[in-house]
Amino acid sequence: MRKTALFLSIVIACSFVLTACNNNSMPATENVIEASDVIKVGEGEKEFKFTVITDDGKETVFEISTDKDTVGAALVECNLIDGEDGPFGMYVKTVNSITHDFDKDGKYWAFYINGQYATSGVDKTFIEEAETYMFKAE
Repeated sequence: MRKTALFLSIVIACSFVLTACNNNSMPATENVIEASDVIKVGEGEKEFKFTVITDDGKETVFEISTDKDTVGAALVECNLIDGEDGPFGMYVKTVNSITHDFDKDGKYWAFYINGQYATSGVDKTFIEEAETYMFKAE
């Protein structure tokens, strides 16, 4: 009985975490495939890896497929990030359904490219398939 309840809890939790590119709506099962701890999201000719590291150290890796030109546009399309326009571009407050607002909780989402703190905003960063992108709660 406990194993069944645990299994159902995990299945329900996973259904909330997985997102796909369908008009910024919750994921459609035909667009989301989980394999080898990498969650495949979206459709399109371009592909790139995207990692989310939460403030408790949990890491989630996505493989994004898109036809968008920038990382930000692809992640917004896939409903993986949300934010507001600021003087330097998009100020990302929500990543993978987790919101951090520095003015409210002292935490923010830092954008990294190939493990290095990005020098451009996510909405200004053009997709390079050999690059890896990450948001880390800090």
